[in-house]
Amino acid sequence: MSRDQMRVIALANQKGGVGKTTTAINLGTALAAVGERVLIIDLDPQGNASTGLGVDGRERSTFDVLTGDATILEAKIATDVPRLSIVPATIDLMSFEREAGSASGKHYRLRDCLTSLGAAEDRENATTYVLIDCPPSLNLLTLNALAAADAVLVPLQCEFFALEGLAQLLSTVEEIRVRLNPKLRIHGVVLTMYDQRTSLSDQVVDDVRAVLGDKVYTTVIPRNVRVAESPSHGKPVLLYDYKCTGSQAYIQLASEVIERERRIRAA
Repeated sequence: MSRDQMRVIALANQKGGVGKTTTAINLGTALAAVGERVLIIDLDPQGNASTGLGVDGRERSTFDVLTGDATILEAKIATDVPRLSIVPATIDLMSFEREAGSASGKHYRLRDCLTSLGAAEDRENATTYVLIDCPPSLNLLTLNALAAADAVLVPLQCEFFALEGLAQLLSTVEEIRVRLNPKLRIHGVVLTMYDQRTSLSDQVVDDVRAVLGDKVYTTVIPRNVRVAESPSHGKPVLLYDYKCTGSQAYIQLASEVIERERRIRAA
């Protein structure tokens, strides 16, 4: 399978605590549940996506992939979710920027690794979606993700300062499009941690939709205790409690992502 047939989506927002990792884990699980072959690449040195999927064995990690000591095929680990794998992260990632130094092509390491993956996989077992869980900063790791991605999915928390920093991220995406990756586009913005008990959440939803229009997914991810509990059990919420409102929201989000992908490919 060629790299062109593999869709790569980076989940990015330089603010922490907005639901990037939770969205990567549960969107990946929902996509796998409908038959997609999904690979999550954990690019956050905290490794929360790895922990949240119950992956403890980390002999090879994204740091090894980025430094050329392992291929993605060698580093990826199967999860308890059928058709969902992950390349786990370790704290070693914190030293990647120092290790890369001023080397030429340092922004394209992940892109080149994904190109190699596309060439190495057989069609029957080929990865169809790659979700990159970015760190909460606009550093070299995030730049590698954006240089490798087809599109960016932005989780945005339903809080007072939701739009703060979003302009900077959108500006960065435009800069990456010009400098490193002409095909990069905004896939969509997903509103997370929505609390129906507060008028503030409704106001944030209205404000974000007024500014970004149809870039915002229809699905809103609710604040849900089962979603918050599931990482401590090393499970996506869809495995932890399939019937809870959080699980159902991520299933709806996966449907929206797939529908947008259909429109993109048809364009």
